[in-house]
Amino acid sequence: MKSLARKILLRLTIVAPLAVATPARAELKIGYVDLQRALLEVNDAKNAKARLQSIADERKKKIEQEQNDLMKEKDAFEKQMSTMSAAARTEKQTDLGKKAYELAQKLEKEKADLAQKEQTEMQAIFTKMNPIIASIADREGMSFIFEKNEAGILYAPSYLDITNELVRLYNDQKASKGKAEIKPSRTTDSKPSPQKKK
Repeated sequence: MKSLARKILLRLTIVAPLAVATPARAELKIGYVDLQRALLEVNDAKNAKARLQSIADERKKKIEQEQNDLMKEKDAFEKQMSTMSAAARTEKQTDLGKKAYELAQKLEKEKADLAQKEQTEMQAIFTKMNPIIASIADREGMSFIFEKNEAGILYAPSYLDITNELVRLYNDQKASKGKAEIKPSRTTDSKPSPQKKK
């Protein structure tokens, strides 16, 4: 999952500036998000993981059944081998070898297909996260949002971590079926917005 997130991050450029500082904003405010953790907590990712696991389990059963059938065929051949002609033995060995090769190829194809499905699912989620991250950055007056792991952050105060807020807003947005308004922050991880004082 980590390498997949890294690939998608490079495409989506989440670490790029999300809100350009204006002359009125003298202070440069930076935040960060742990996308690995966000992917473990957003409902879409949990559902996608469960769905992909179900597909993987079903395909695994089919492959295992085919492997068992091939082993039975091999065992039967070995028992009958002494009664077969040399030509018949050679033909059967070639046939078994071909089936074993095709099964191995099928297994590799299934793995590649599942990896592609996972990448597609995760990329769709990352794409939905982008505007939410941008809205948090704009609301909190942040000039940059970095991905915690990709940026190599060794230390940063927890109030700059927007991961909880990202997960909450993502799940709320999904639950409310795409309402345009983003609810005010309820997170305990961020500093109170200076705009609250009037």
